[in-house]
Parts: sequence; C-alpha cells; structure tokens
Amino acid sequence: MKQAIMTSPGVIEYRDVPVPQVGDDQIKVKMKRIGVCGSDIHVNHGKHPYTSYPVVQGHEVSALVVETGKNVTNVKVGDKVTIQPQVVCGECYPCTHGMYNDCEVLKVMGFQTTGMASDYFVTEAAKALKLPDDMSWDHGAMIEPLAVAVHAIRRYGDVAGKKVLVLGGGPIGNLVAQTANAMGAEKVMISELSAYRLETAIKCGISTVNPAEQNLRDEIFNFFGKDGADVIFECVGINPTMDQAITYARKGSDIVVVGVFGDLGTINMGFVQDHELRLIGTAMYREEDYIKAIELVGEGKIAFDPLITDHIDFDEYKKAYDLIDQQKDKAMKVIIVMDKED
Repeated sequence: MKQAIMTSPGVIEYRDVPVPQVGDDQIKVKMKRIGVCGSDIHVNHGKHPYTSYPVVQGHEVSALVVETGKNVTNVKVGDKVTIQPQVVCGECYPCTHGMYNDCEVLKVMGFQTTGMASDYFVTEAAKALKLPDDMSWDHGAMIEPLAVAVHAIRRYGDVAGKKVLVLGGGPIGNLVAQTANAMGAEKVMISELSAYRLETAIKCGISTVNPAEQNLRDEIFNFFGKDGADVIFECVGINPTMDQAITYARKGSDIVVVGVFGDLGTINMGFVQDHELRLIGTAMYREEDYIKAIELVGEGKIAFDPLITDHIDFDEYKKAYDLIDQQKDKAMKVIIVMDKED
C-alpha cells in the first residue's frame, strides 16, 4: 500500500509498505478522507515541539471497515467509521480515572506514532466509532475537530442559557461557537480579525466582532448586556488573545484555554487572582465527546460545509500545505481525498 511520510519539515515522500495483519481485536480500514489541522501545519514547518521525523501524519479521518478480527463486535465490514487517534497506557492516574486524553505518556497518531496517511490502516477496534450511513466522508473527517469543541464546552460545564464569547474564528473557534449554540447557549459571539473567517462564522449562524475595527469591550457589553460574557473560550493560542480574555472577563467568571500556545504565555496573573477568574485547560477529547459530536451532526445542528475550503488528492499531499501557506486565513479546512472513487 502507499504511505505518505514526512521525512523532514516540508518534505513528503511516498513509500510502498506492507499492509499490517489484522489481530483478533483489530480492524483494517480503507482510508477515505483526512483533514489537515493546525498541529499538522506546525509539523510541516518543523515547529511542533513533540514530533520528530520521519513521521506519517493523518489523525482527522473517515474510513471504511474492510476487515475485522474475530473478537470485534462494535463495528463490521462495510461500516463507515472515524478513529480516535490517541495511544494511551491505560495504567496511569488519568487513564484509570476516566481521563485517558491526559495520559501521562500520551501518543497521538500522526505526531508521536504512525498516523493514517496510507491506503489502509490497522488499529484496535475500540478506537473506531461508527458513523451514520448517510454521513458524507468529508463530514466524517470533521468529527474529530468537532469532538475537540465538544470537549472544550464540557470542560466549562452546562452552557445552556449562558453568554459565550469565543476568541478566534478558525476551524476550532468556529466549531466551539457552533457547539455552544447547539448545546443551548443564550448568546454566542466570535471575535476575529480575518474578514473571511468572520464571513464564515456568519454563514454558520454565529454573531461576530472584529476588534481591529470595533472596540471589543464596548461590543461585549452591547451584545451580552451589562454583565458581559459568562465564559470566554480562547481558541487562538497567542498572548494577545489571552490578554483580551483576562482583561475582558467578568469578575468571578471562567476562561477556557483551547488554543495551543507555541510560545510561553505571559498573562496578568494579578487580574486572575484579584478578579477570581478560573482558567480551565482543555486537551483533545474522549469517546463520549465523539459520540456527542456525531449526535449533534445527525440533528443538523452543525454546519461543516462553510468550513471545508479545499480538497487535495492523496497523491499531492504536500500541495495541501502549500495551499494553506499561500491562502492563510482563507484556507479553513483542507481535506485530503484518499479514495478518488468517492
């Protein structure tokens, strides 16, 4: 089978490798779609702190089950699935207390262990989640980033009736905002500098503000009322937006840190202490988040299509990264088409 391997930053080679044998508790899937995410881009630029080369990428996926081991009961041949990409020990404190996404020795397919950028992939059946038969392959590959959003919302708690501010209108920020709406938030607003991403948010039914053109503090009170937002989700991962979150948070409210910070954060801890703010970290997802994500899509509460900007054939994997570098904010979600027949 063909496998795409990033041998060094920005260099992808294709190799013919054997298809692994399927164990009793494993499945073999034919890959259909792979989404490219921000962390993948860091790897392409040689700036991911926890990834070495060579590496096979691919962790936002949809696939078709083509073979199952004799002990497998959760999926069958012919099922559409997505795959949880975490590889965990199952023995540390987080793993034994239902928090395997925080495993002490966590590895993620496509970063610290082999990803799914190949014609076929063999994995433990327990990592597979069945998708509805009528879900498109594109949408199936979007379940993973949606699960990130669902987990972020759940880290805060029940958003029903709450006022939610999201800083950052990229794919994750957009999906956090959509998820908050879908889970009953009273009001949701995205703050974003990119006109294109603001337009995309509006297409997804999200109210917006551009802090480069409007006073963010004033717009927060205009939109949410005199008490401001109940919770702020930081979905960029840079100091300026973290500063905004802390500066504009209502006293005694919560900030959920969703963005992945490449640089050391420098924040006003005096405000955090004196204003009794809670900073809540959120990392990846768990199976229940995938299940909820699939449910929300099935209920028609999530708009994926405005986020999918480009499709690139598997044979031209590197072109996806070049496109993202060129288009920047206009490349929201680029999908790798693994099987041209679909």
